[in-house]
Amino acid sequence: MSSFSAPLRFSFLDRSRTRQGHDAPQALRDTVALARTVEDLGYHRFWVSEHHSVPGVAGSAPTVLAAAVAAATSTVRVGTGGVMLPNHRPFVVAEQFGVLASLFPGRIDMGLGRSVGFTDGVRKALGRDKQDARAFAGQLAELLGWLDGTQQAHPGVHARPAEGLRIPPYVLATGEGAALAAAAGLPLVVGDLRTREELVRAVDGYRTAFRPSAWADEPYVIVSGTVAVAGSEEEARRLLLPEAWAMAYSRTHGTFPPLAPAGEIENRTMTDRERGFFESGLRGHLAGTGGRVAAGLEQLVEETGADEVMVTTSTHDRAALVDSLTRLARLAGLTAPGTTAPEGGVHSRG
Repeated sequence: MSSFSAPLRFSFLDRSRTRQGHDAPQALRDTVALARTVEDLGYHRFWVSEHHSVPGVAGSAPTVLAAAVAAATSTVRVGTGGVMLPNHRPFVVAEQFGVLASLFPGRIDMGLGRSVGFTDGVRKALGRDKQDARAFAGQLAELLGWLDGTQQAHPGVHARPAEGLRIPPYVLATGEGAALAAAAGLPLVVGDLRTREELVRAVDGYRTAFRPSAWADEPYVIVSGTVAVAGSEEEARRLLLPEAWAMAYSRTHGTFPPLAPAGEIENRTMTDRERGFFESGLRGHLAGTGGRVAAGLEQLVEETGADEVMVTTSTHDRAALVDSLTRLARLAGLTAPGTTAPEGGVHSRG
């Protein structure tokens, strides 16, 4: 593999997926346990997500879950991937991150997205509608104003303890969202790996339009997607089966189910429509043996100039997931805090 001038950072985003035989509370406990493993392996960040009324996802309150993760770890950066800003008042989001950053100084990331609830019922329960996503730029500016004390919309009101704290903001985006990140001068988190041309176009547009800000002097790109590493191509493919089937089921039945074991999915009789979505869900990820994934990562970095890769793998077999993350850590030359990094491995652009 080619060498570059600086090591590439690797991080992990956990969506707190539920699994057959394991309820939603267990999924949240699994997230906290996985964070300890990710930290031990030397990953840079561990982020959690926000989903509302999704049967297969337990993570509905990312700042609360981030607090539990940060309390269970000591060195890994902890953040949200992300808090969906249109669902919340920026003032309250600032307060929540102020508490997190005060309790865990120097370790909290504020990842922000622009999605709203997936259905009319969820949006109504949140007191929001589809149009609120269009106000993201203004909501983002207000939130940052609560942090640096420059907001003028509410004179005499202060977001304590957030005001004056340096809490790094990140924008989760594709397409138009990348332009919003560039205009705000913030780091960009962009995915997924399956739509490579769109991904590269979004990253290139972001870098071209980026305007330095008080939060970032230059562009910073985190590319997010599914990565699965195993001892054989077949084992790596089996890691992808549970999520691919869950996505196929949601597209054909209208609900997102818990992850099923790979063996059950392999024995399942699917309709042609289900099979089409299922096979589509297996394509485009970085999955395979170490050599295959390493080559794919080199190509990804070459095409996007990524500063960091954020892995989002979900599967039913937790032991296989940990094995995949361990193999990836070795490929990337990651080390646990306080140890010396080995030579070689996957590196970032110069």
